[in-house]
Amino acid sequence: MEPSRDYPLFGGAFSATLPPGAIDVSDLRPVPDNQEVFCHRMTDQSLIVELLELQAHVQGEEAARYHFEDVGGVQGARTVQVEAVQPLLLENLALRGCCEEAWVLSGKQQVAKENQQVAKDVTLHQALLRLPQYQTDLLLTFNQPP
Repeated sequence: MEPSRDYPLFGGAFSATLPPGAIDVSDLRPVPDNQEVFCHRMTDQSLIVELLELQAHVQGEEAARYHFEDVGGVQGARTVQVEAVQPLLLENLALRGCCEEAWVLSGKQQVAKENQQVAKDVTLHQALLRLPQYQTDLLLTFNQPP
């Protein structure tokens, strides 16, 4: 079995430990500069790491909901349902020195894959880390298809 590995993100600004079988999607198709996208070759699960402009007009739990709904809009989701939102303890984060607040959200979105008509329920788990001194919201999205 292939071991997990550290993978540099955004030109080496920081890194993530990825599980065995993770594929860098940028090797397969273009990915926006503000994203790092990985998928699993057998399960269709994906992990998206995004550097987004800080949305200072929303705070706390509402910031997590805002980004979840925004992702749904970008993906053309037919339905968006938040199931749970909880704060993350900053002392447990590697970025705790620059993270002002952090949230984890779980929910479902009904989306159709590219070039497909049938929409499927996809479970999403998102972590939002707010980095105001960098004017950045760091959003991690784990897509878990059926």
